[in-house]
Amino acid sequence: MSSPELIDAAFADRSLLSNDEHRSAVLDTLAQLDAGALRVASKGTDGNWHTNAWVKRAILLYFAVRSMEKVELPPFEFHDKIPLKRNLDAAGVRVVPPGVARYGSHLEKGVVLMPGYVNIGAYVGAGTMVDTWATVGSCTQIGRDVHLSGGVGIGGVLEPPQASPVIIEDGCFVGSRAILVEGVHVEREAVIGANVV
Repeated sequence: MSSPELIDAAFADRSLLSNDEHRSAVLDTLAQLDAGALRVASKGTDGNWHTNAWVKRAILLYFAVRSMEKVELPPFEFHDKIPLKRNLDAAGVRVVPPGVARYGSHLEKGVVLMPGYVNIGAYVGAGTMVDTWATVGSCTQIGRDVHLSGGVGIGGVLEPPQASPVIIEDGCFVGSRAILVEGVHVEREAVIGANVV
């Protein structure tokens, strides 16, 4: 079976996660998300964005296969199922303390993450600025050279798996304290004013 078939089978029957083949499909999918080799949503040859629901199912299953653990980064301490993203220097990504990106998110080279947050399943394109206290929710797809101003809230969506995530295409500017929620699609080079919901 292919990874999507294994993921869908395990999503329908969680007892299959005790099987190495199904568990490995979940772990491999998350590793591909983290590396940017796989995305929750992608633009098809028809020019439309398509959500890969099986990938979102893999993220949900990842929570089931992980156990809580303490992560210490003095002076900070975390207690979570999902580890933090690692090797940011090798990826060419700048993260200003206490900015946080979770494993399973992908930040392309040249991303600057100020003291903000990028959640699992999110994809952030090269040259994008995630400014202070901006949050990039689960599965959000952010293009290249985007500026998310201070305090921007990008809503995440994991459930239902077929729901469209927030998509912000290349070259967009999102003003301070704006809020974009599930299913919003901001097309290339658009400007969203401050405090827009």
